[in-house]
Amino acid sequence: MLAATLQTLFDRDLHKLRVEIESYQREEAIWRVEKGISNSAGNLCLHLIGNLNTYIGAELGGSGYIRQRELEFSQQYVPRADLVASIEATRIVVAAALAPFTDEQLGQEYPLLVLENKMTTVHFLMHLTTHLTYHLGQINYHRRLLDA
Repeated sequence: MLAATLQTLFDRDLHKLRVEIESYQREEAIWRVEKGISNSAGNLCLHLIGNLNTYIGAELGGSGYIRQRELEFSQQYVPRADLVASIEATRIVVAAALAPFTDEQLGQEYPLLVLENKMTTVHFLMHLTTHLTYHLGQINYHRRLLDA
């Protein structure tokens, strides 16, 4: 039951990420930065895709994804269509990786030490949901402020 709830939350918010990226009136504004804003919406989107593909897709689902974190923040002007395709591919990977998990398995220790302390898989997945929503909110504000 918990795995299904987490799947629903990830799917919902990845769909919202797609909607935000598609809602930019000017595609170039996705990559815009201004004083006091250090990351573009495009870079935040790439970061979320890399994060979820690494910690859920590769680690829990065995997808073979290899993260290039530095590119998540240095790449620029990736076409919107490519971002959207990557978001949709991530939705599929996350759903497939989480589908076989039982509540008992989610209660086991997450296989990697990512933050300062060991934690259960469910704890780390909850962390990843809040990380996703945090950056989703930033992207929403970025769009409303810089896509005028």
